[in-house]
Amino acid sequence: MSKKFWNWVETGEGRTLYLDGAIAEETWYGDEIAPKQFKSELMSGTGDITVWINSPGGCVFAASQIYNMLMEYKGRVTIKIDGIAASAASVIAMAGTDVFMSPVSMMMIHNPMTIAFGDKVEMEKAIEMLNEVKESIINAYELKTGLSRTKLSHLMDQESWFNAKKAVELGFADKILFMQEEEALEVEGAIFSKMSVVNSLLDKLPQKKQTGIPIENLDKRLNLLKY
Repeated sequence: MSKKFWNWVETGEGRTLYLDGAIAEETWYGDEIAPKQFKSELMSGTGDITVWINSPGGCVFAASQIYNMLMEYKGRVTIKIDGIAASAASVIAMAGTDVFMSPVSMMMIHNPMTIAFGDKVEMEKAIEMLNEVKESIINAYELKTGLSRTKLSHLMDQESWFNAKKAVELGFADKILFMQEEEALEVEGAIFSKMSVVNSLLDKLPQKKQTGIPIENLDKRLNLLKY
């Protein structure tokens, strides 16, 4: 049996799940026992759950099963990343109704990997399998972030690391833990557009031309500014 990488904690506020360590770390192509055990414990209770993640990843197939279980779960699933959600762990994170990241946490996505042995035909089969696995992972990222598949594919090719602000900016996370509301709004992109700033400035200026630049030309001048 694989080492258990999760732990459930019952409190008065509900159930909390801690995913800590490598996912199904004793297997490469998937672990039938670990996901089954996880499902049994997940379904043993009801109500909303909080999932804390600190994992470097592991078996993509086990992670995919856990992702599906969390997506199917009837209660609200709040994901909180307090350390790292890398590789397969980032896939599990995508199952959150809300995904929060600690300001000092990291997320990493990359292309799936495997070990293959054999002749040219076997190597081609391995490449084909990896391509399909990558597409399945992109499905989860696309559903959460709304980014294009091409963009997501490039990010995976580059082995991309995201701090909390970058993850929120790209849509992999929704908010940053411990931040004030006004700070969170700024991170989420709730800033004034250039035209909003221009319109606000024009509203404060007298409508009758005095001296200097005519008001009707001021917005044209401001449009030449580069942000």
